[in-house]
Amino acid sequence: MTTKTWRADRLSRLGSSIFAEVAAWKRTAIGRGLDVIDLSIGSPDLPPSAAIRDALSQAALRDDAYGYPGSKGTAAFLAKAAEWLAFRFGITVDPEQELVSLMGSQDGLGHLALALCNPGDIALLPDPGYPVYAAGLALAGIEPYLMPLRAENGYMPDFGAIPDDVWQRTKFMLLNYPSNPVSAVADLAFFRHAVETAKARGVLIVHDLAYSEMAFDGYRPPSILEVEGAIETAVEFHSLSKSFNMAGCRIGFLAGNREAVAAMRELKANIDYGVFLPVQEAGIVALDLDIAGAGRKVGDMYERRRDVLVEALSAQGWDIARPKATMFLWAKLPPMHRQLSEPWDARRISREMLERAGVAVIPGDAFGAEGKGYVRIALVEHEDRLREAALRIGAFIRGEC
Repeated sequence: MTTKTWRADRLSRLGSSIFAEVAAWKRTAIGRGLDVIDLSIGSPDLPPSAAIRDALSQAALRDDAYGYPGSKGTAAFLAKAAEWLAFRFGITVDPEQELVSLMGSQDGLGHLALALCNPGDIALLPDPGYPVYAAGLALAGIEPYLMPLRAENGYMPDFGAIPDDVWQRTKFMLLNYPSNPVSAVADLAFFRHAVETAKARGVLIVHDLAYSEMAFDGYRPPSILEVEGAIETAVEFHSLSKSFNMAGCRIGFLAGNREAVAAMRELKANIDYGVFLPVQEAGIVALDLDIAGAGRKVGDMYERRRDVLVEALSAQGWDIARPKATMFLWAKLPPMHRQLSEPWDARRISREMLERAGVAVIPGDAFGAEGKGYVRIALVEHEDRLREAALRIGAFIRGEC
């Protein structure tokens, strides 16, 4: 009798097992009664503003809110997204041809290769990078080519190091600035270079701009679509999850090159019926408030949290560079003044820090081989809890717990 398995082989290529491991470590620690300060997952710890929640609740009470919303997004949401792009970046996109709504940017990133690529194509991915980048390629059966991001290069890819035969097979390259996990930022000069390279090589640029509103010290992240002619060779993902504390609502959009946007629209028309109408209406309110200057500026809050945690960890002997954006610290492993139970690396330190100190972070190699020797720390707790986390980490480093 033939033995069959009810699990596709591709699932083993979807993402890092470290995330599941960290979740298991947290459950074990909590089961032991440990008070865990969870700085692992980048999920906002605050709700949307009252106005956004009111719009969502009022829309959800309407009798007409429960039909299929349409996979591309309502005309009202797409028009508001176009208006916000013009307000925020000074760019013009056609909501009818150059925008599509998404169930968060992860929805689009996970399905992008299915919409754009054919067997034998290659996509260029950053390493370290957000795990869904590689997962989307695995689902589509597309080969990744990794672009190393290293501190000595400012976490920028070296396009000149990519072989010609790889460029010839490349359908798109994925960029992410401000970036997760390394919290690096890019300026328009870099994006101009990227656009010139993409046009010369005949590839599409896919820019993930999920952290556009989480920037510090006066820095304002640009859109790649601000580069003249970029819309001919680029698309860009935007998300309301982090900027407006709407992570659970699942709403975002893709803007840019109309052929690529049309491909995403066509795919989504066959696999889902779009974002729940009340969520789109709440998204309209969120964008409208920002345009009017009346919205909550999450960047200010995360800047304060960044300063609190960096300063508190420095006092404990762990010096970490201050990022200019995102909700994360990308930190080299701390100087250890204790004997660990096994040879120390990011995974071992992360596990023992959780087990002994009750502070959860993510080992850097969860995001790719270039993440070895680092951990990612999410700024998703109140300032007092961040100070407490630093005290606990300090005690762990010194071998006091």
